[in-house]
Amino acid sequence: MLERLKYNNIMNKLTTAKRVQIVSALVEGNSLRSTARMSDTAFNTVLKLLPEIGKACAKYQDKVLRNLPCKRVQCDEIHSFVYAKQKNLPDKKVGEYGFGDVWTWVAICADSKLVPCWLVGRRDGEYARLFIENLASRLANRVQLTTDGLRAYLEAVEGAFGSEIDYSMLVKLYTGDPQLEGKYSPGECCGTRTAKIIGNPKSADVSTSYVERQNLTMRMCMRRFTRLTNAFSKKIQNHEHAIALHYMHYNFAKIHKTLRVTPAMAAGISDHVWSLEEIVDLIGSK
Repeated sequence: MLERLKYNNIMNKLTTAKRVQIVSALVEGNSLRSTARMSDTAFNTVLKLLPEIGKACAKYQDKVLRNLPCKRVQCDEIHSFVYAKQKNLPDKKVGEYGFGDVWTWVAICADSKLVPCWLVGRRDGEYARLFIENLASRLANRVQLTTDGLRAYLEAVEGAFGSEIDYSMLVKLYTGDPQLEGKYSPGECCGTRTAKIIGNPKSADVSTSYVERQNLTMRMCMRRFTRLTNAFSKKIQNHEHAIALHYMHYNFAKIHKTLRVTPAMAAGISDHVWSLEEIVDLIGSK
């Protein structure tokens, strides 16, 4: 009986090639179930691999994304939901973290297109502080920072950087068409307003275009971020693991078309394009 159990454990262990096949499907925007069908593996097998690869990717990036030579940084927040939409939550889940509205705070270097950090949580002052403090700890130089008009950034940036930053806000102005109220899309953007908050930011570099384009990349490359579908995260932990895998692939393995290298190579923290095998090998590494 013992020998048979050992044999089954060996047979059930995924090979590196099979793990690469699963990760390849996930980073190309497929859902867990479609990935299981495409790779001819059980759904629970894919579901078990996601936390393993997600934790390994998060750990590695937390270690190596340090002392970064970024000069221009943009920040934004991208909305999603977990378990159910906020309006559909049962009363016992309302207000509980990991259920309903969830935001991913994202920073991007405008030059290398590297994403130095991200944070999954609520869209409030506490998470703004945690996110900006994390960003500040990873930068080697004084930077010019641009965010949207979320007021939570004001105290967070001042607390993390003090006066050692050139910081401005870019506020988008929308038309107040009453016919659009309650509809999916916001009003038409009719202009922007910039506000210099700290230091002396260059007007020409005040922009959130790159980080907003990164938000689109997230929605295209992670099925759980697709709008108006049932492809949403059921657990906050799996949501975080999927994001960590996405940014590992984006930073280290995906060649940026305009740079012709990966963001990690452009930032000087990697000397080659990572293969999916290398990403998979992070599992179990120290």
